[in-house]
Amino acid sequence: MLTGPAWSQKLREEIGKAVIGQDAVVERLLVALLANGHVLLEGMPGLAKTLLIRSLGTALGVQFERIQFTPDLLPSDVVGTMIFSPKDGTFASHHGPIFANLLLADEINRAPAKVQSALLEGMQERQVTIGGQTHPLPRPFFVMATQNPIEQEGTYPLPEAQTDRFLFKLIVSYPSAEEEGLMLARWGQVTHQPALTAVSSSNELLTLRAEVDKIHVAPAVQSYILSLVRATRALAEPAANGVRPTLTFGASPRASLALYQAGRALAWLRGQDYVSPALVQEIAPDVLRHRIGLTYEAEAEEITPDKAVAKILETTPVPAGKS
Repeated sequence: MLTGPAWSQKLREEIGKAVIGQDAVVERLLVALLANGHVLLEGMPGLAKTLLIRSLGTALGVQFERIQFTPDLLPSDVVGTMIFSPKDGTFASHHGPIFANLLLADEINRAPAKVQSALLEGMQERQVTIGGQTHPLPRPFFVMATQNPIEQEGTYPLPEAQTDRFLFKLIVSYPSAEEEGLMLARWGQVTHQPALTAVSSSNELLTLRAEVDKIHVAPAVQSYILSLVRATRALAEPAANGVRPTLTFGASPRASLALYQAGRALAWLRGQDYVSPALVQEIAPDVLRHRIGLTYEAEAEEITPDKAVAKILETTPVPAGKS
């Protein structure tokens, strides 16, 4: 059976032919694949978010579709619609681009709520409804969305009900000077660009998930996961001494499941047979930053979601034992 480090290495090497750097982001994407979760990537324009997801789809050997979200997009442009056939007077369902293994929702916050909500059923139930009929989506199915953090004009913020369905929210940062120099050498030619090939498959991914489920999570670590999530809800409640809450709302039970499942996937990917508190702490910001809401007072004090999560990690007792 293929090991986690070996599977990770072959995918990383193939993706690395096109994408330079972003090692932590690539690892989180692989974790999401193993944990059957969706990912929201946020970063400035030009940081290769789209290229990264496209390269992942090619290396994984799955069906890839891209939707450019715009203000005039319609739900039928995402899920499909019913087509009338004049020849026999019947309607037939026409599948939209959501019927793929890996769907890239590019600049997802540029489309209105009606279009964004068209993804909800697919993300949660792995199915869509067209003309009153339910159609299952291919297995595996992932939504990987991108958004720009600085442009607010002509955008529609994602509702909490949708952001909660993303396993991770990943922040894509600028490359280092060395990485940007390598980028010039690799992508500077007009007539030649890196070409990728498939080194894995959807069937292999589905098989590997059974290995992830074998990773041990000790009762103490499970309790630690619950303590972290419940601590976010405590920050949304007024303190007994009258101190105003830091958050308007805390993380939902999906956050507990996300930490549990992603912790297992990350442990397997690194060749470990158990989930340690250190792994939970490592993925906590990516799992929690989009599942909590800051109060106006907290924003005025320049508290960010990551700072709030860091404070929770600092104050929540860590279980003794393996770490």
